[in-house]
Amino acid sequence: MLRPSVFTNHFADNVFDDFFDDSFWSTPSFFSANAMKTDILDRNGSYQIDMELPGFAKDDVQAELKDGYLTIHANRSANKEEKDDNGKFLRRERYSGNYQRSFYVGDAVTENDIKAKFTDGILTIEVPKMEKKPEVEEKKLISIEG
Repeated sequence: MLRPSVFTNHFADNVFDDFFDDSFWSTPSFFSANAMKTDILDRNGSYQIDMELPGFAKDDVQAELKDGYLTIHANRSANKEEKDDNGKFLRRERYSGNYQRSFYVGDAVTENDIKAKFTDGILTIEVPKMEKKPEVEEKKLISIEG
């Protein structure tokens, strides 16, 4: 609806703009929507998975292989406290987060085949290309009477 500018209160329209721009309302960088950005490179005999995990330590990250799925878990928590000289809290914040991504790598891959390293917030995983081995058909003899 169009209104004449006489009835528009520009102060009321912008009163909360600065309030919500305060760092109190922002999310820590390790809980952003950009977490766990992943690049997958096709190498000659393997796949290389590079996953960005900024703000995470090696101990915060876990890789698991189950039923042909490689699952990466990243857990992080932080406690930020600021006190004045008298020990009264001026600010006290707690954050916790849990991220998880899964990739199907095939049933033929075992945990011993996968190599992983964590350097400078980048998790690099090398997964060999393996095709499922055909099951050997076992002969079953049928007894013939007579």
